[in-house]
Amino acid sequence: MAVTSARNPSLGETTCGSLLQQLQQIWNEVGENDENGIRFCFSSTKSVGRLQEKPEKSSGTIKEQLAAIAPTLEQLTKQKDERIKEFADVQSQIEKICGEIAGTIEVGEQVGTPSVDEDDLSLEKLEDFHSQLQDLQKEKSDRQQKVLDYVSTVHDLCTVLGMDFFSTITEVHRSLDDSVGVHLKSISNDTLSKLDGTVAALKDDKKMRLRKLQDLAAQLSDLWNLMETPAEERSFFDHVTCNISATVDDAEAEVERLDALKASKMKEIALKKQSELEDIYASAHIEIDTVAAQEKIMSLIDSGKIEPSELIADMDNQILKAKEEALSRKEILDKVEKWMSACEEESWLEDYNRDENRYNSSRGAHLNLKRAEKARVLVNKIPALVDTLVAKTRAWEEDRSMSFMYDGVPLLAMLDEYVMLRHEREEEKRRMRDQKRFSEQQTTPEQSASRPLAPKKVSTPRSNGSPSNGTPTRRLSLNSHQNGSNGVRPATKEGKRENARLSAPPNHAAAAKEETASPAAGNDSIPTTP
Repeated sequence: MAVTSARNPSLGETTCGSLLQQLQQIWNEVGENDENGIRFCFSSTKSVGRLQEKPEKSSGTIKEQLAAIAPTLEQLTKQKDERIKEFADVQSQIEKICGEIAGTIEVGEQVGTPSVDEDDLSLEKLEDFHSQLQDLQKEKSDRQQKVLDYVSTVHDLCTVLGMDFFSTITEVHRSLDDSVGVHLKSISNDTLSKLDGTVAALKDDKKMRLRKLQDLAAQLSDLWNLMETPAEERSFFDHVTCNISATVDDAEAEVERLDALKASKMKEIALKKQSELEDIYASAHIEIDTVAAQEKIMSLIDSGKIEPSELIADMDNQILKAKEEALSRKEILDKVEKWMSACEEESWLEDYNRDENRYNSSRGAHLNLKRAEKARVLVNKIPALVDTLVAKTRAWEEDRSMSFMYDGVPLLAMLDEYVMLRHEREEEKRRMRDQKRFSEQQTTPEQSASRPLAPKKVSTPRSNGSPSNGTPTRRLSLNSHQNGSNGVRPATKEGKRENARLSAPPNHAAAAKEETASPAAGNDSIPTTP
């Protein structure tokens, strides 16, 4: 090709011209604006000019110059294919909805790929198709709502007349059964016409029955009056005679009143069930969107799309599943409660150890002393309790392939944070004990006796006036404890509880106990928990 073009420049010129003509045709089909077209044509004109130059003045062979234009052609061809796909998609949706309205296509049935006019692929035409599709989608939505209203009316009339709703509604179209979703129900002109006719026929039947009932009731009343029938015997037919003066409008008004009363009663029952469900989740420390759940219930009842019995059965099923989930979490939650209580006791114990007057013969001092001994035993069990809690939580998560959330926070993340901060605390205590020993070695007995030393507090991340001892912020909400003597503060839903305290490492228990056991020593030991 390159050799032939080099021998015959006119052939190269013809090839470039046809190539540019093809590019221009694709450009017109895609429908790009004039600005892009002018810029591209200008570029193409320059390319033609370069190709028409003499071989000695060209920057390369004609084949190389054609190769420079080929990417643009490839890009436009790809753009054209994508535009054709867009047209096919929107035209397919238009044909589908039109077929559903005309009744030639069943709702949910797939349609074939439509033919696209490739002579006009402009954005303006595509926008026209999109606008047409939006109008059809709105009409489809309106028809679906109209079908639901008709079905609801037929259901109410069948209930009043004692007729079989299923057979009545499926005679119109098989897709109108309650078991079929609204998006799969027929919305064709024929279906809407048949529904309208069915409703009219049922209303006429209702009026005819009411008139017949009124006639019978009037005859019955005349016979009673003629024979002077006692009121006691007449009372057995009050449900018949009460309709003597009733009209269809009165009956419909009464039905509407009873429907409103039923909806109000349903909301009351459903909200009571929802409250029970929320209490179960709250006791299991599972967070749920209560507002969204209540709004969904109200929406379902107001729309009338669900039977009362179905709604109650569904909520009972949710309550049963919630109880099962709460039961599966109970063992872990009990250990979490023990861990938190131990941390609270640790907090109290550290405050107690910092009190210089804790051994004075004040009122209640012996009770605090007993509590401190019990607290030390409890605090020493925290590391083992945390290890057990981590193991059980991991086993629970592996079994269910999901995280164990505690009030919206992963429990393992909380435990990991606690362990990390506890380790940092232990290191700080070791450092301060070493510093104290070094200070005592550098101080003579006379200097030590001449200046009393105040007890020191451990420097913590939250030492800016806060009583916290540097433990992780407690993000867990607990139920309020009945026993106030254990120092546990009730949790709030928003703020959770106060900070849990970290204890000293168990292997330093003996040393810590010596430092805090004797009130007569008057030393400057760092308050720690054994």
